[in-house]
Amino acid sequence: MTSDHKLPRRALVAATGVSAALLTLGAWLRQIPNAQAQTLPSTLPLMTGPAPALFIGHGSPMNAIQSNRFTQTLTQWGEALGRPKAILMVSAHWLSERDTRVSTTAKPPMIYDFGGFPKPLYEVQYPAPGAPAEALRAAARLAPRLVGQDAARGFDHGTWSVLKHLYPAADVPVFQLSIDITRDGAFHLALGRALAALRSEGVMIVGSGNVVHNLRILSRDAGETDSASQPWAQDFDLAVKLAMDAGDTKALAGWEGLTEGARTAVPFPDHYFPMLYAAGAAQSGEKPRHVFEGFHEGTLSMRCVQWG
Repeated sequence: MTSDHKLPRRALVAATGVSAALLTLGAWLRQIPNAQAQTLPSTLPLMTGPAPALFIGHGSPMNAIQSNRFTQTLTQWGEALGRPKAILMVSAHWLSERDTRVSTTAKPPMIYDFGGFPKPLYEVQYPAPGAPAEALRAAARLAPRLVGQDAARGFDHGTWSVLKHLYPAADVPVFQLSIDITRDGAFHLALGRALAALRSEGVMIVGSGNVVHNLRILSRDAGETDSASQPWAQDFDLAVKLAMDAGDTKALAGWEGLTEGARTAVPFPDHYFPMLYAAGAAQSGEKPRHVFEGFHEGTLSMRCVQWG
């Protein structure tokens, strides 16, 4: 285990307590080579024009192996989108402190960053190739900020659990960008804006997290519902939607003031910040399309949004 993975864990423990940290990150990361898995041949056409920017509420890792309204929507969404040249994933599960990094791994391994789940979840493979050249171009877009490179980073579950449904053929190159968890919402929104030009090069920018994410307050038996089981979760999710629709990125970046219950909805912003990258990458005049709305386990917002 490298210090890379330990730093965000310490930050999370400090912010939300030991039990929430264990629920969020589970066991220490286990990486397994990802080259032998079988995939389906792709029949999707290549995208034409600029690639869109997406935000995906990924929820539980179990969504990777479950069929529900959310995962079925991801499959249909991927079919409608077509194949981009590459995908830049900003996942809630790659946090760094006081720096930003891109993954330049050519053959990314799988990262099973959770514990206590059924064995089939640890057998999931997603053997998409990396995109080192695109990762370096993304890093250049963030200049004069210094961006580090990680040539060993694999796919965490915020990446593979959704891409497995969105692009099951695993034939689109993927690279990731870490989230500097020490910075505020305005910083992450600005990085999204700086990366927006990648869209014209065919790189789809995807944030993967959850608008509302408080693992201490879930209704474990609630399943998949249209509305939240608690008003603070429903109110915050709606406030985010209204700010998106109004193009009010300042309000999105200053999420703490969106509702009275904002701190309950977002006790730690690791799952919220990925949305700011997608919103920041949106072009002027692009209206968000809310591809999926609903909740899992009572208060976990599964909102998915597309710009462009």
